[in-house]
Amino acid sequence: MRKDLMEILACPMCKGPLHLTVDEENETEVVTGSLRCQNCQETYPIQDTIPNLLPPHLRQ
Repeated sequence: MRKDLMEILACPMCKGPLHLTVDEENETEVVTGSLRCQNCQETYPIQDTIPNLLPPHLRQ
């Protein structure tokens, strides 16, 4: 995931702001990490540069 996407991303559940946590990154993208909503406290994983912004009940 490119870090500049943070300007337009919002929590799909409550539309709140997201906080990025980076576990691994390369020169251009976040490879693994998470996005956490500052309002509802839901966490969305980032795996293989792809943020999974599906609601929790639809992720599996």
